[in-house]
Amino acid sequence: MTPLHFENLYQPEWAELEAQVRLILAGKNRQNNDLDPIRGERVALLYRRACEHLALARARAYPRYLLDRLDKLTADAHQVIYQRSEFGLARIKRAALVDFPRAVRAHAAYVWMSAALFLIPTLLVGWLVYQRPDLILSVVDATTAAEFEEMYSDSAESIGSLRTGDDDWTMFGYYIWNNISVAFQCFAAGLFGGVGSMFYLIFNGVFGGAVAGYLTERGLSSTAIVLAGGVGLRLGHSLISPGRHSRLQSLVIAARECTVILYGITVMLLIAAAIEAFWSSSRWLPLTVKYSVAAVCWLAVFSYFTLQGRRAS
Repeated sequence: MTPLHFENLYQPEWAELEAQVRLILAGKNRQNNDLDPIRGERVALLYRRACEHLALARARAYPRYLLDRLDKLTADAHQVIYQRSEFGLARIKRAALVDFPRAVRAHAAYVWMSAALFLIPTLLVGWLVYQRPDLILSVVDATTAAEFEEMYSDSAESIGSLRTGDDDWTMFGYYIWNNISVAFQCFAAGLFGGVGSMFYLIFNGVFGGAVAGYLTERGLSSTAIVLAGGVGLRLGHSLISPGRHSRLQSLVIAARECTVILYGITVMLLIAAAIEAFWSSSRWLPLTVKYSVAAVCWLAVFSYFTLQGRRAS
């Protein structure tokens, strides 16, 4: 799509948002019959759409005048929305059902790149270790490999049945720390031009493939790690290709766009930790039940990120 076609296609939405923002900034209200009424829900929708358009325009390296207009438009809209935004459960609900999945879709290119960097090593190393089990020692030491074998072998049934509620809560805390640490590495390392995020995504993919039997029950945390890596790649790209902004300004803009994704990642990691501590460790559940539930969860996650929030207005 050419810049002119892009501008002509979305010009009506931008003009409508600009008009609504002017009304709000001028302090107009519904009693003024000479002007259209202010529509808060419509303003919020147009703002999110403009953010998506800005992300696309940056990714396609559209002309500077177009980026400047969208920058100013989204900044002004952000100001009027968040100084009048709802609080409490309504705000949380909007973030979960609209803002988070839309932000992920707006950064789909980075998310898909992150997924490839994570999943390709996972599948490749997983297949190699399946063919040659001794290759696990190239990734972890013999003691760690033995611990995994003991933990997930059939003979571990009696061990698992002795795990207490206190042990579950201890592991819950451990999984929170571990998952958030890995996600933070993938995100924060993006400040090194995105190379750091690539390294941690590939590293965790290799480790994940080597102990695939363990990670088959960690789908949600893996998804959150991919999202964290995608945000890291977005930060790295903002530093490598800042356009006409300074690198600091470009980084601030990228961080602002990705804030809602970071909130969503945090919630996903907490849910993943609970699943790993209280569900995956349950020895009384048949594997068919676990895998069936895992398949349903994967379908739900995929549907959430592809469909949720598209019709919000």
